[in-house]
Amino acid sequence: MKFAIAQLNPTIGDLAHNAQQVLDAARQADRLGAQVLITTELVLCGYPPRDLLLQPSFIQAMAHTLDVLAADLPPHLAVLVGYAAANPKARYHGEKPLFNSTALLQGGKVQQVFHKQLLPTYDVFDEHRYFAPGQGPSSFTIPLGDWGLRIGVTICEDLWNDEEFWGGRSYPRNPIADLADDHVDVVINLSASPYSVNKAQLRASMLAHSATRFRCPILYANQVGANDDLIFDGTSMAFNRQGDLVARLPSYQAGLAVVEYDLIQHDLCPGDIAPLPADENEAIWSALVLGVRDYTHKCGFSKAVIGLSGGIDSALVAAIAAAALGPANVLGILMPSPYSSDHSVTDALALAQTLGIDQETLAIGPLMADYDQVLDPLFSGTSSGLAEENIQSRIRGNLLMAVSNKFGHLLLSTGNKSEMAVGYCTLYGDMNGGLAVIADVPKTRVYALCEWLNRQVGQGPIAALGELSERVNHLTDALIPQNILEKPPSAELKPGQVDQDSLPPYDVLDDILDRLVQRHESVADMVAAGHDAAVVDKVLRLVSRAEFKRRQTPPVLKVTDRAFGLGWRMPIANRWKSEVKPLVQPSPAEQLLEA
Repeated sequence: MKFAIAQLNPTIGDLAHNAQQVLDAARQADRLGAQVLITTELVLCGYPPRDLLLQPSFIQAMAHTLDVLAADLPPHLAVLVGYAAANPKARYHGEKPLFNSTALLQGGKVQQVFHKQLLPTYDVFDEHRYFAPGQGPSSFTIPLGDWGLRIGVTICEDLWNDEEFWGGRSYPRNPIADLADDHVDVVINLSASPYSVNKAQLRASMLAHSATRFRCPILYANQVGANDDLIFDGTSMAFNRQGDLVARLPSYQAGLAVVEYDLIQHDLCPGDIAPLPADENEAIWSALVLGVRDYTHKCGFSKAVIGLSGGIDSALVAAIAAAALGPANVLGILMPSPYSSDHSVTDALALAQTLGIDQETLAIGPLMADYDQVLDPLFSGTSSGLAEENIQSRIRGNLLMAVSNKFGHLLLSTGNKSEMAVGYCTLYGDMNGGLAVIADVPKTRVYALCEWLNRQVGQGPIAALGELSERVNHLTDALIPQNILEKPPSAELKPGQVDQDSLPPYDVLDDILDRLVQRHESVADMVAAGHDAAVVDKVLRLVSRAEFKRRQTPPVLKVTDRAFGLGWRMPIANRWKSEVKPLVQPSPAEQLLEA
């Protein structure tokens, strides 16, 4: 018999469109001779629906859409559809009002409903806010002559609690072990597992371990696409009883795969295995392109506008936008000031020409003079400093928002994770925007991504480059101008300014931030790793002081395990200090940076 895995890209709240995707996949699976179709977690409403789940009319509409879908499906095909089901016990037993559920649709109606048992509450997940946990094990049977194939049903987190793989359990129960004890023949999993660096490899190792441990084939269907800040890479897979990968769908694109089950061998047969991205840079690039494309289109935009400074951050964001939306749908705005170097302007113009995007120049010198004149009565007698420097950034932010408002373009902000961490950014200036594209990408990774892009020049059509692929293939020079990669990074808010006037070198800064944000290391751990105690102390102070800025950031596309988004929940008014007292007093320049 044959299983089909549908790797779909739902839009949150678009019930009719999502149901149509399921119906189209079901018809394709039926034509290919499949008996069972597996879709993804909450595919009917899109994941994560968040507080839409608090609206009774939304839940009622979802139930109605499910019934209509069941009637439209090929009658002999068993289709597993993720949706949010009402909990009839909620009113009388004080339980949550919903279940995160999977419906088995066949013969024109809902045959069975299975509920997610393990509800995550870490990082970006908050499922206990909405859902009651289901009780298992959950399974159904496909009749095959005088016997039947027993199929165990799990939903996303239900797979992530194997004490042998993780070295312990996060939940009392392991639904996979329960299904093995119940002697199912196959385990399926409907998932919406967000992308982060190397997440696909981690999932594969975990699935292979469970298949081997319990001697049971596993079919895993994962959502693809982006919804708000979360990017879903898909990378749906199937493993046989020996833990061998037998099928894998391509990452970052919707698709359908059919996997055959051998009724004599009681195992999955080898199928098509799509390659993974060649390295981390290609994977991160592909995720960001998908994130920009889906956020733009799902929010009703068709074009984007970006401030082009001639620096590496805006260069990377412009390239991502051109790949995601097409160069014709990206507008770059140059806004030189009297402090802008000649190469900043020429580099930005060269980038726009290479990418094939439109560009306009709006000089801000006269506006700076007007601000100085208006503020002079109030600022008279004070020293020029950070406030005056930041006026330049805020002028640029206002101009970009004016273009966004006038023409209906989505403004993409260009700040990276390193700057966001330490507050090296300006509220209502360069932080303006509808989407923070690389705010989860450290500065050192920004350089790595741009260098990876330049290595693709002349290499032939590359799917990861999207709309840029053909253009890059015909280039003879770098996509990102070499001078942008080589010059010292600078905000250019005063003469001769470079980032390292205020910050440690980015390789040092990014390693400290990784140890602090990702690994939760102590100061002592970082010093033991070779970092200067005074530098560590300075970075920790900057991170703490910048929390109020991060709270006002546009949605951040998440590509690491610890992004400055919904999973980051630090207080703003916070007087906790690290376990060592400040080793040095901040200089006046550092005090200005922190402010």
